[in-house]
This record gives sequence, C-alpha cells and structure tokens, in this order.
Amino acid sequence: MLKRWIFLPPAENLEVLGRAIGAGGLVCQVLANRGMVTAEEGKAFLNPGYKDLHRPEDMPGLTRAAERIVAAVRDGEKIAIYGDYDVDGLTAAALLYQCLELAGTKATLYVPHRIEEGYGLHGEALRQLAAEGHKVVVTVDCGVTSVKEAALARELGLDLIITDHHEPEAEIPAAYAVVNPKLPGSSYPFRDLAGVGVAFKLAWAIGLMLSGDAEGKKCTPAFQRFLTDATSLAALGTIADVVPLVDENRALAAMGLKALSSRRYHHGLEAIVKSARTADGKVKEHDVGFIIGPRLNAAGRMGSAHKALRLLTEAGPEEAMAIATELEAENRRRQDVEREIYNQAVAMVERSGGVKNKFSLVLASDQWHAGVIGIVASRLVERYYRPTLLIALEEGQGQGSGRSIPGFSLFQALTASGGHLKSFGGHDMAAGCRLAGENVAAFAAAFEAHAKSMLRPEDLVAAVKIDATTEFAALGLTAVRELGRLAPFGQGNPRPVFAVRDCQLVRPPERLGKDGSHLALTLTQGGICLRALYWKQGRLAETLAGAQTLDIACRPTINKFNGRESVELELADVHPGGYREPTS
Repeated sequence: MLKRWIFLPPAENLEVLGRAIGAGGLVCQVLANRGMVTAEEGKAFLNPGYKDLHRPEDMPGLTRAAERIVAAVRDGEKIAIYGDYDVDGLTAAALLYQCLELAGTKATLYVPHRIEEGYGLHGEALRQLAAEGHKVVVTVDCGVTSVKEAALARELGLDLIITDHHEPEAEIPAAYAVVNPKLPGSSYPFRDLAGVGVAFKLAWAIGLMLSGDAEGKKCTPAFQRFLTDATSLAALGTIADVVPLVDENRALAAMGLKALSSRRYHHGLEAIVKSARTADGKVKEHDVGFIIGPRLNAAGRMGSAHKALRLLTEAGPEEAMAIATELEAENRRRQDVEREIYNQAVAMVERSGGVKNKFSLVLASDQWHAGVIGIVASRLVERYYRPTLLIALEEGQGQGSGRSIPGFSLFQALTASGGHLKSFGGHDMAAGCRLAGENVAAFAAAFEAHAKSMLRPEDLVAAVKIDATTEFAALGLTAVRELGRLAPFGQGNPRPVFAVRDCQLVRPPERLGKDGSHLALTLTQGGICLRALYWKQGRLAETLAGAQTLDIACRPTINKFNGRESVELELADVHPGGYREPTS
C-alpha cells in the first residue's frame, strides 16, 4: 500500500540556527519541523536531562499519596503495590518497590494474571490483600476508572492510592488519593507521562519527604543515586508504552538509556540487557522497543508476569540470567503464536473481500491467544491502515485488544460502542475490552458505524511526513551521525525521514528472512551507491525489480560491521516510476 507523502516546508534561517547550536542543515531542518526554531529551544532539545523534569508536587494527588506512604513506612504498616503485566506496569511496580525498599520497608507485589484476571484493579485481589493485613494499596499503571473497586477498598479499610496515566472517565474513583496528570482541572505541565513516569515522580516525592531537608528540595545522596539508576526502569516503560518522547518523557528516556548502557543498575536489568546482545553494549530505543521490551512482555502475554517482575526486583545474578534466558525462549514462543494468528487474521480479511469500503476491522476467533492479539492488531494496522480490534473468544466470552491510526481515538470508539461491552479502557491509539461472545457481531457493526462517522476515505491512506528532500551525496557518515543527536526517537519524535528522487536499482532486490518477508536493495543516485532495507515488504520484489526509477522515503542509519561504519537506509515507502498521490 503506497503512502501519501507530506512534505514539511523548508525552514528559514537554518544557517543562523546551525551556527548557534553547532549543527548542520539537516539537523536544523528537523528541529524546525519539531517546532524548535530558536537557539535556546534547539540546545534544550539536543541536551535532555534533569532540567527538563517538572517538580513532583505539581501533579494532582501526588503530595497526599506520598505523605500517606511515608507515614505507613514510619509506622510499619503493610503496603501492597498493585501493578500491571505489560512493560510499563512491571517497571513502575519494580521502581516503586525499590523505592520503598530503600525507605526501609518490603512491600508486597501483586500483578494480575492476564488471562485469568485481565487488566485492571480487581475486587477479589483487594479482599485478599486486606485479609493479609495490608493497610495501603498503591496501584501503578491502572485504576483511574476503578470506581467500584475504590468503594470496596474503603469498605475493607484499605487506603487505596491510585497512580495511573490512562484517560479518566467522568466519575473519578473515591480513593484515598488519585495521582494522574490527566485528571480534570490538572495544571501539571505535561500530561503524557507513562505509568512508570508517574511512579518515578511518586518515588521522587517520597525521597524528598524522607530526606529531612527543611525546604523539601533535595533528596539524600542515597536517594539521588537511586533516582538516577531508576531512570533505567523509567526509560524501559516509557519507550515500550509508546508515549510521546517529548518533554519529560524525552528526558527520562535519554537519561535511562545512558544508565542502561553504563551498567549502573541491578542484576535483573544487567541480565536482560546481556541476553539482548545489543551492539557494543549500548542500549538504544530500538533495543528497548524490539528486543528488551518484548522479552519482558512475553511472560505476561503468555500468562503470568511474575517471572519478569521478580527479574526486575529480587533476583540475584544467577537467577536473573536464568529468568532472562526463560524470557528469551518465551518470547520466541510468543512470536510463533503471533505469526499464526496474523496469518489467520489476514486470511479472514481477504476471504471477506479485503478492506475496500471498510473503515475498521473487528475480527474474532476461539483459536486466538488473548495475550498476543494486541501485537497482531498493530501489524494489521500496518498492512491495512484501519482501526483494528481483535477478539479472543473462550467459553462464550471475548477479550479484545485494539490499535488505531492517527486521528481516530480507540477509547472514544469503545465509549461510543460501550453498550455492547462489559468493560473497556485504554488510550486513543491502544485499548482493550471484554464482551460476551454473542455480542461480537453487534459490537463490530457499532464500531464500524462510529468509524464511518469519524473518518474520511482519505484518512485511510497511510501518510509519511518528509522532513526534507535531499540526495545521497548529503547523507554521508558525518551528517547521519549528527542526526543521531536528535535521539531518542519514538512517538512524538520520529526518526527523520527524507525523500530522495530518481534512484535506480543496481541489481534486483534480494529477499531476506526465513520466509523472504524483507527486502535488501542496492540503490544508486547521483553517482553514489547505498544499501537499503525494506522491512516486511518482500512481496514487492518483482514490482520494484521492473521499475526504471524509484522515489524513496528513507531513514538514514549507521551500520556497524567488523569495526567499519557505513550509511544504510531504512525505507519508509517506495514509489516505482516516481512519487504519485495515492488513493484509498
């Protein structure tokens, strides 16, 4: 499916900006595209750090939450941390656990079973924790819509502290404290923290209250060291949860990747980084998103996340390496299951006539694993560019997970279709739900009707933003290395994409991978040859081989092999014979 190219306008005074910040034209153009046109803005963006973090006390509910937790620590009350089974939830739980351990107490960790219990705060778990003598329960990465559960916690005599980053509904739970930058009326400067980012702020506030500093401005040296190291967990959860890597998230990700690369962390992270076999031992955002994150996620997706949580909290060196090895094997099993579900889902779409005249995809099967369908939904969005929700059916009940396209809120779509659902929650771009199997057809119809009312046909064509049109001659090693200063890349700060016109193939495309699903191309333009990789586009080999010229949208990278560096391109889109405006 060809993409629409959105050419961002050339910025003015790039030379002036370049001299002021010591950067070349491509970097300055990308900065301007990201909204940074002054030297101060450019320097701040290129040097993320602690200066970019907002004070924790500015977040709604956070001071009250920290005060109650500190009181519980001092009085010896039992505290439970109620987490979630994805990377964001696991890292948030681990971060808060380590914080309380440093404060002098050993908290209880509780993470629900993805299949048996599902996402969110559950009443039976609260009853269990109350029966075990806990006085304080702190949620991480969940709870902001748990109105009934908050009421139950009060009945049980539990002080429930909810820390979350998901969108709240109209009714806010009547918990002891609700900590969320998205709460109505919030004046917190940045609303897009991940769950682990909220937990990091809570840990910071706890450290300030325990410091004895009269002004409450500084933590003890030990707590400062902990917070520095804890950015490694914050980076993992933030990058894996695909929140915008701007503002505080950019700072936490940048600092955390440095912490991960410098080995200033505990045995569990050491083991997972070693098992990931990152290049030169340096951890980059790509390693988190495609290697480390999926391994931590694998245990929870396939069932219980307890091994991954133990890896991040209490495992010693030998146990940590054993768990990391298990997670690697579990991830391979997850990939096999994912591949099978994806093939089945594609077959279902094609049997029904494809996506012509469809504005969404809702698919269901009793053969699908509920822990993997969210990843498959992402891959289907890549292929068909429609809001997609997959439902795993078991014993007449369905568990759904969906992914969206820009401009279409899944959370709002589920709200509009909520009459057919038992429960739902999530973000604009990713959400989940539960429903009776008999309601799947009615829900799919309501979901499609909502999508038709919100989307235009042109919205169903994937778009790629072009930072600048350039030539191979401008993409030398020095220029591409300099583009790396814009990292970490991710949602809100994507890797720069450049258009290059009139490229030619030196030889026919080469199919890569066990199933030939990827392509390698050797291209020439302006007398310069570069190697390019086109992921998941192996089926285009013959089409591209017959083209006289190619216009490409590409992301330049540095390939390191046998101690040598060379520029390599990752293709975002290719138009044989020249760029043409695509249609839906």
